[in-house]
Amino acid sequence: MTAAERLYYNDSFLLSFTATVTDIREYSREDRQSLWQVALDRSAFYPTSGGQPFDLGLLRATSRLGNVLELPVVAVEEDEQGEVWHFVQKPLIAGTQIEGLVDWPRRLDHMQQHSGQHLLSAVFAHELEAHTLSFHLGEEVSTIDLDCGPLDEATLVRIERIANEQIAGNRPVRVRQLPRSEAEAMLASGELRKLPERDGELRIIEIEDYDRNACGGTHVNTTGQIGSLLIRGTEKVSRGVRVSYVCGLRAVMAARQDAAILASTAAQLSVGVPDVPASVERLRSEAKAAVKVNQKLREELAHYQATQIAVEVPIQNGLRWVDRVMNDRDADYLRMLASSLAAAVPRTIALLSCEQGQTVRLVLARSLDLDLHCGDVMKAVLARFGLRGGGSPGLAQTDVPLARLAEVRAALQTDLRRLPEV
Repeated sequence: MTAAERLYYNDSFLLSFTATVTDIREYSREDRQSLWQVALDRSAFYPTSGGQPFDLGLLRATSRLGNVLELPVVAVEEDEQGEVWHFVQKPLIAGTQIEGLVDWPRRLDHMQQHSGQHLLSAVFAHELEAHTLSFHLGEEVSTIDLDCGPLDEATLVRIERIANEQIAGNRPVRVRQLPRSEAEAMLASGELRKLPERDGELRIIEIEDYDRNACGGTHVNTTGQIGSLLIRGTEKVSRGVRVSYVCGLRAVMAARQDAAILASTAAQLSVGVPDVPASVERLRSEAKAAVKVNQKLREELAHYQATQIAVEVPIQNGLRWVDRVMNDRDADYLRMLASSLAAAVPRTIALLSCEQGQTVRLVLARSLDLDLHCGDVMKAVLARFGLRGGGSPGLAQTDVPLARLAEVRAALQTDLRRLPEV
């Protein structure tokens, strides 16, 4: 079967075309609903490739009686033989004449993001000698991976400014078909950034006097049609740095969303938008101070409760056994209380617990005058139940499944009371 003529190669703005069905096959069937793949002799639908997602749209067929069948195209893929398959939910007969209609908002968005990638990659190459290793056009943001180190904010602002200056310059974006030998010569001379590993003619996308790159994607006719470019952030990846960006209408929507979030934040803080950073910094400082005060109060409460428990629980047979369930407290408070008990009163062993959803925090502590290794005791008991945990001589803690709490707690109590005088 001859591969389909790819109409978008020469005209990315072509949104309707006529074609003939050359082949059809059932791709999948689920709950009596089939998904079909349709091949055409020519197509303007872009298949997923090179980091760019597929086009959407319609295939429209008219019967001899004038009945119109419209089939939404839900995906477009290229197979290993280079054939383009259009995914639809009803079959068409080979030889059927169809009209193809490409979803324009999606096509325009992909053109803006992909052309923006070419431009942004070129700016990074020109300004920083940072080369693009990969590209991904996502549903919300697009990314390029660069072979460079971390990028500071000032550098990103400069790169973004230069990219938007090139957009405002409205440079022509042209498509050229070149023999591989000529393309390789251009690569060797530095006129091309990279070449794919394929034979035959290569499709070259050229931003006039700024960039040339081999690419099979859909692109704008001038840089001005990219609209704008907004860098959203960076992150470290294994091979370098990943830069996230949006172009065109996505950049407008992103700026509008950012403005709405900022306005909402300002309203909640009862300040003007310019005063939001200072207000947030003030709240952060106040929150840090509140955390310190709260921690100090919790420590004082733990010390007070430890003293109260020492009064309530007397020493019997040479030891004070404190065994309490405290589900109204959190794990951090349990540790503070256990430490306060151990430090405040002599001859004391404390076994405290609190629920944390489906687990329970167990804390075991002893006063400094006792010859007992809490970590070893905890570890030995947990091992009998296939659990793990331990700690230091003075304090051990672990999380136990709620369903195992009763038996683990009973085993700890038994083992502790069997210990020789400590």
